[in-house]
Order: sequence, then structure tokens, then C-alpha cells
Amino acid sequence: MKRCSLTIRLEDDLEQELEAACAETGRSRGEIVRDALRRQLQLMRFERLRRQSLPFGEAAGWLTDDDVFTAIS
Repeated sequence: MKRCSLTIRLEDDLEQELEAACAETGRSRGEIVRDALRRQLQLMRFERLRRQSLPFGEAAGWLTDDDVFTAIS
């Protein structure tokens, strides 16, 4: 697997939170930042897929979570 390096600038308060998280968990800065990036990218993919599929659910009459739960129960 090819690796690359990324440099980011953090505000002081965010850096302090990151350092506190490292101290609390025993994880490195890189581990925490990579995990946060993975989670953010997964969330963005989920939101994109939800936006794409929403019209199909609405066409089927599913407007709320309750509509979906009723249909699958």
C-alpha cells in the first residue's frame, strides 16, 4: 500500500483536544486523525447515497422512518 503524507494546520483549541485524546487513549495523533478522516468520508458517502435514494423512497410512499419500519415489520 502506498502511503502519502498530509500536512494540516490546526487551531490551538483543536490541537489541545487532539493532544488530550492522544494522552487519554494512548493512540498517536496520526491514528486519531486517520480514524476521523475515515469516519468523515464514510458519513459523506452515506449522505450522498441517502440523497440519491430518497426520491425512490418518496415514490414508494415512505416519507418517515415510521413508514419504513411499518413496511418491513
